[in-house]
Amino acid sequence: MARILIVDDEAKIREVVKEYATFEGYEVEEAADGMEAVEKVRADKDFDCVVMDIMMPKLDGYSACKEIKKIKNIPVIMLSARGEEYDKLFGFEVGIDDYVVKPFSPKELMARIKVVIKRGSRDGAEDILTYKGLVINFAAREVIIDGKRAQMTPKEYDILFFLAKNMNIAMSREKLLEEVWGFDFYGDDRTVDTHIKMLRNSLGPYRDLIVTLRGMGYKFDDIR
Repeated sequence: MARILIVDDEAKIREVVKEYATFEGYEVEEAADGMEAVEKVRADKDFDCVVMDIMMPKLDGYSACKEIKKIKNIPVIMLSARGEEYDKLFGFEVGIDDYVVKPFSPKELMARIKVVIKRGSRDGAEDILTYKGLVINFAAREVIIDGKRAQMTPKEYDILFFLAKNMNIAMSREKLLEEVWGFDFYGDDRTVDTHIKMLRNSLGPYRDLIVTLRGMGYKFDDIR
């Protein structure tokens, strides 16, 4: 049974999310502020997803997310009454996995939770892929390039791990949007191209392992 930590200073929101999550079969814990959330994760790292508000007393959601990610790379879905693009981009920069604007549909939130938990379980496979000076550690969610740890955005990791897990399999842009961004992404395939460009820059000397399939999409080159 997957375990979820719901973090919000509004008890009513915690109650609603808990009701739906329990109905979906999740085990639920609650926290009323960011500080309590960090302490709960530190005491019990066995959470599969954290659903957390941004504006909270003691420690805001962004800061709590950064502290939680230092303890364990648990998927974090951020809740906010603010839907500006800046807030979303800043959230992704600090490591959140998804962003939901209040007021939200509890059913949609449950669908998003399912997506990030599925993605996290796939990334958590205990295996390591190596090629020359490139090391992709799926379990640690870590990439080493010629002895140095690569600094990537969460989406860059998601794309790389998905392509590497499906080595030498052609992936359309639509498939990448579905698997990496989730079921409800609203946008076009230029988003994929932009993130692939960023990923290649992060891979440096190993950028050519991400192969462009003209008119179709991308694949991770077969290095076995």
